[in-house]
Amino acid sequence: MPAGPDFGDRFALLEPVYRRERKNLLRFLARRAGTDAAPDLLHEVFLRAAASPQVGELANPLGFLYRIAHNLLIDQSRRSRCRVELVPIFEACDAPSHAEQEHRIEADDLQFLFDRVLADLSVKTRRVFEMHRLGEMSYREIQAALGISLATVEYHMMRALAHLRRAAQSADLMHRSAPRPCSSRQQLKNNCN
Repeated sequence: MPAGPDFGDRFALLEPVYRRERKNLLRFLARRAGTDAAPDLLHEVFLRAAASPQVGELANPLGFLYRIAHNLLIDQSRRSRCRVELVPIFEACDAPSHAEQEHRIEADDLQFLFDRVLADLSVKTRRVFEMHRLGEMSYREIQAALGISLATVEYHMMRALAHLRRAAQSADLMHRSAPRPCSSRQQLKNNCN
């Protein structure tokens, strides 16, 4: 079985379509999901398309992108219908508790992975990502603050999200195939190497 193009090659195949159809897809998503959610959904569309092994063989890449967008909208609709019902806990009964230590270790491991991945990004891509996701700035605010085009902001966000996704996927694969490595904090406490 011949090896397909890697993620970077698939991303390069989609880049002209992204630049040409970005505005139309953004309008499509904004009409259905709202203007706030549309940019994130747009990036998710292109990330999913670039992650698809069949992207190099598509006869209609635009139709493929709209199908992904449609499926994302369906997923979003299903998630929004899912509501959590809170049930009061009786103090007389012992309420089950979660494994807090395990959650703390997992959170430390995720934070370590996140910090490492952010450090791997280019300075401009990291800055745009931090301004949007950590600073909660809109794309237009980032555009004004950095003096770059909106398409450049979207490009850097797409690259950052793709890099984070690859790192998360490889970390998940490592956990399944190998014993889980100790976090840096856990190594200091337990001297595990």
